[in-house]
Amino acid sequence: MAGRNEKTEAGATLSQDPHAVREPRVNNLEMAIGHEVRTYRKQLGLTVSDLAASTGMSVGMLSKIENGNISPSLTTLQSLSKALSVPLTSFFRRFEEPRSATFVKSGQGVNIERRGTRAGHQYSLLGHIENNTSGVTVEPYLITLTAESDVFPTFQHEGMEFLYMLEGEVVYRHAESLYRMQQGDSLFFDADAPHGPEELVQLPAKYLSIISYPQRRTSSD
Repeated sequence: MAGRNEKTEAGATLSQDPHAVREPRVNNLEMAIGHEVRTYRKQLGLTVSDLAASTGMSVGMLSKIENGNISPSLTTLQSLSKALSVPLTSFFRRFEEPRSATFVKSGQGVNIERRGTRAGHQYSLLGHIENNTSGVTVEPYLITLTAESDVFPTFQHEGMEFLYMLEGEVVYRHAESLYRMQQGDSLFFDADAPHGPEELVQLPAKYLSIISYPQRRTSSD
C-alpha cells in the first residue's frame, strides 16, 4: 500500500496519500456547526455551563446549538469563536458542499473546436467541471489523428499536460526532445514549451490528453 511519503523511481517524494479517508461530513449545516462546537468545547475540558458563562448564552441555547436544533447567528458564532479560541470558519469544516462529477459513455464525448482542429486533429472532450475545490481546471480529451492530420502544429499553452497512447504510433516532440509513442506509452510535460506530433507513424492514432491549469478568477470573485 502506498505510504504517505512514497518515493517514485525518479526519487521524487509524493506527499499525498491517495488511500486516505477524510473525516466523515454531514450535509446539514446546523448539525455540522453543532458537532464542531461540542468537539472544541470538550477539547478544552469545558462543560456546557462553562461555555455558557464565558459567552453570556444560556445553557439551553448552547445545547440546542450543539444538537443542531437551531441555526446560530453570525454574532453567536463570533462569540463561540472567541470563547473557544478557534477561527469562525472552523465551525463549517464538516459541512459537505455538493461535489460535481461528469460521466461520459463510450463514443459520446463532445467534439469541440481547438487550435489543433484546424490541423486535422479531432478533439473529443470527455468531461468538464466548471467549479471545483482544487483551484485547478482539468480538460480531458480523446484526440484522434488520421491521414488528414498535420504534423507538429506547435501547440504551446499554460499548465501541464499528460498524454497516454491508446492506438497507433506517433513521434511526439516536446521542446527539443522527440518521443516515439506506441500503445500504452505516456508522456507528462510542461505545456508552456512547444509540443505536438512530429511524425505520424501508424494511423489512425488515438491518445488521451489531460491538460490542467490554474482556474481563472473573475472580477466578481
